Amino acid sequence: MITTDILIIGAGPTGLFAVFEAGLLKLKCHIIDALPQPGGQLAELYPKKPIFDIPGYPEVLAGDLVTNLMEQIKQFQPGFTLGETAETIEKLEDGSFVVTTNEGTKHHAKAIAIAGGLGTFEPRKPILKDLEFYEKEDRGVDYFVKDPEKYRGKKVVISGGGDSALDWSIFLSNVASSVTLVHRRNEFRGALDSVDKVQELKQEEKIKLITPAEVVGFKGSERIESVDIEINGARMNVETDYFIPLFGLTPKLGAIANWGLEIEKNAIKVNNALDYQTNIDGIYAIGDVNTYPGKLKLILCGFHEATLMCQSVYNRLNPGKKYVLKYTTVSGVDGFDGTRKEAEKAVVKSIE
Repeated sequence: MITTDILIIGAGPTGLFAVFEAGLLKLKCHIIDALPQPGGQLAELYPKKPIFDIPGYPEVLAGDLVTNLMEQIKQFQPGFTLGETAETIEKLEDGSFVVTTNEGTKHHAKAIAIAGGLGTFEPRKPILKDLEFYEKEDRGVDYFVKDPEKYRGKKVVISGGGDSALDWSIFLSNVASSVTLVHRRNEFRGALDSVDKVQELKQEEKIKLITPAEVVGFKGSERIESVDIEINGARMNVETDYFIPLFGLTPKLGAIANWGLEIEKNAIKVNNALDYQTNIDGIYAIGDVNTYPGKLKLILCGFHEATLMCQSVYNRLNPGKKYVLKYTTVSGVDGFDGTRKEAEKAVVKSIE
């Protein structure tokens, strides 16, 4: 069983920054996220799009913000359970919690911080016959690329027209034996440099591009052997080992909605006057997943909520012990890995 002080559900920017604030208070964190990598929407949906309202950054790419946050929290050695969703929760007699994922991974924590953004992300699935059969037991349909090496030397068909479809087509062109990108339009909605790179790889015959077209069916008895593609009213068949539809993600609260929390319009109600705690003592909700009067769904607001949540957890775990707030410019930052960051000390020297 994984043991930690704060179990954070959601590895988006708010959840990641909570690790830093908790670390300053000597609180250990572990993060669960349904996606295969940290970053939430920023990493999965728009890593190359700029964000303009992060303090101190006139402009920062979403993916770069995630990279910076990961670097910032590295000192505090957070644990990660990725590619799994939090399913059940049990509150123990001592007030701590045991959270179990859909894969059976158990986590024991003294406090829970739900930072799931807009909720658990579930892939938007195409409506195709026998899809459910092929998406099980590695029969050929994948919705996330968890391990690119899985596709080494394989034939891959990717469907979609956004950043994820473009970026994975580019990446897998150097891994798979063949990559075919299918999109229902001729135009792509992604970063311009990615569109240009796909065009370049098409000309080099490293990517086969089929537009405007749609995958409409599968062939294969035990697993996928090929996909049927409809283009301009005609059908063609393309051999493949894997079909990866990347049509974006749909946010849902998922199993958390059954934890006994107060829910309002698919968001978790919290006490914003104090510490963003829910109606269950010891469970907090921060970032876009929560709601309260005047709520703004902004990353910087999530950072603020994470800070106050961590202070509340510290007080909850250390009753009667007063925490003296110190600016990091004065106190420095001591990591759990033994490293220390601090401002350069002034040199004391007399003037003769």
